[in-house]
Amino acid sequence: MRTNIVIDEKLMNDALLATGLKTKKEVVELGLKTLVRLDRQKQIKELKGKLKWDGDLEAMRSNQ
Repeated sequence: MRTNIVIDEKLMNDALLATGLKTKKEVVELGLKTLVRLDRQKQIKELKGKLKWDGDLEAMRSNQ
């Protein structure tokens, strides 16, 4: 998808330096992927204590 947006120049330059990426497109795509990944992690964390698990953790650890 092609779109035009106004991005803070200092923020973009900082992001380019921080990531080592070469293009603005790469920086924007990484930022969007990171945002989506963080949201998914948040959703998974919200399941803590809500799922039932039957298993022997010690047995799983010893089967390396």
